[in-house]
Amino acid sequence: MITLLTVIHVVVSVFLILVVLLQQGKGQDFAGTFGGGGTQTSFGARSSTTVLHRLTTVAAVMFMVTSLSLTVLISQPGTGSVLSDDIQPVNVEPIDVEPVTDAAEPTEETAEPEADTEN
Repeated sequence: MITLLTVIHVVVSVFLILVVLLQQGKGQDFAGTFGGGGTQTSFGARSSTTVLHRLTTVAAVMFMVTSLSLTVLISQPGTGSVLSDDIQPVNVEPIDVEPVTDAAEPTEETAEPEADTEN
């Protein structure tokens, strides 16, 4: 259920972005969309509701509903958690390690051979 709702949420989000980017600014005519001349008035009268305006409203409502639904579904106990109550901690036994002692002189095996200083 959460996966399906997430896919719908992503599709609605992309659709909402595209619809908002396709809309014209307030008071602009068709020529203003493509960088044409300015409009006749400064702010323009409020135009009638267009198809893009209605699609934006519907997409925004769907975005809010899917966001709230995902939040409620994921916050319910027992869902959306990687850890569950039935997982028990692993008992790890300590490893016996010999303590490190300061060696005053190196042994024969670890001693470096002396360099020959005769030239």
